[in-house]
Amino acid sequence: MKTATKIEFRKLPKTYSGLCKLLMPRPIHDSVGYENTMEMTDAMVLHEEDFTADQRDYFDLLCRLIEQYDAEQVPPIELPPLEVLKHLLEQQEMSAADLSRLLGGSRNLGAMILRGERGLTTEHIAKLAKHFAVSPALFIGS
Repeated sequence: MKTATKIEFRKLPKTYSGLCKLLMPRPIHDSVGYENTMEMTDAMVLHEEDFTADQRDYFDLLCRLIEQYDAEQVPPIELPPLEVLKHLLEQQEMSAADLSRLLGGSRNLGAMILRGERGLTTEHIAKLAKHFAVSPALFIGS
């Protein structure tokens, strides 16, 4: 339940135990817990340079709890490996020929992979992951 008055940073306790008396940090299970935690972090966020060590620890914990709740609410978007590859190539303005050179195959290899005529080998996946600095898992189909 939202508080009747807005929480002001200057009125917050300086100690961890004092902050816990206002809002005990705990896993967030519903929208009420989420709103209460957000209200506290909103009151603190603009004053990070003025935090005591206890306020810093408390704020960091609340932020981790919010991040965990958010991650549980939104399932990760999983793209097909070919779409991931096309996106990465586009970001770096690379062509099918550039892909062929990167993978060290024939000059048609990149175009064949992008058309779906050839799959990626484990060697290709390792080279792509290293070049784009991403997890190899992005290029492995489910």
